[in-house]
Amino acid sequence: MTQLLLNIGPVWTPTLDNFVPGRNVELLSALRHALAGGARERSFYLWGDSGSGKSHLLEAAMRQARANGLVATYARAAVPAAAAAVAVDEVEALDDAGQVALFELYNRQRESGGILLVSGNAAPAHLEVRDDLRTRLGWGLVYQVHPLNDAEKAQALERHAQARGFELPREVVQYLLRHGRRDLPSLLAVLDALDAHCLRLKRSPSVPLLKEILNNTGSDGEAGAV
Repeated sequence: MTQLLLNIGPVWTPTLDNFVPGRNVELLSALRHALAGGARERSFYLWGDSGSGKSHLLEAAMRQARANGLVATYARAAVPAAAAAVAVDEVEALDDAGQVALFELYNRQRESGGILLVSGNAAPAHLEVRDDLRTRLGWGLVYQVHPLNDAEKAQALERHAQARGFELPREVVQYLLRHGRRDLPSLLAVLDALDAHCLRLKRSPSVPLLKEILNNTGSDGEAGAV
């Protein structure tokens, strides 16, 4: 079972097209509008629980910005140099120097008309950062990223499987949602491991093979209650 987590098959990358919006339709539309140059407000602060899709959106937005011909940079718990589009993920993990740097970056992006996306684990009013930075983050568009329900997670899993080039039986999806971990990144990681395992064995995805993956990753039946 040492080969289960090998990355075999097509590489999956987060895009705006493969993001399952669920209750985040307005947010997704606003991001697309800003990246197309049609929005006056170009600063976004996204907040929500771990696994809700914040990182997906930030990475996807920067990828779309580059496709649109912009210089774009994504960083997690760090502050990069100013560019036409910048995304800073996990603002709550920045130290004091990083928070000062983000405050200055916010002002530069606003003056230059650049796009700035920042994500955090709480709404601006409850974010544990410097007061001046908290105020700046609340100036732009603020969106809570809502996690997907089970039906939406099933859709995301099916899309992910299609992107990797294999069909995912409905019973496999249902079993994974009942017995896997609740957050989408963990579910997608299990799906990638299942894909690699099936390729190695030259077999189609099935519930018995999924059980092998869950048993060997520690995501057994109890994980579904997390």
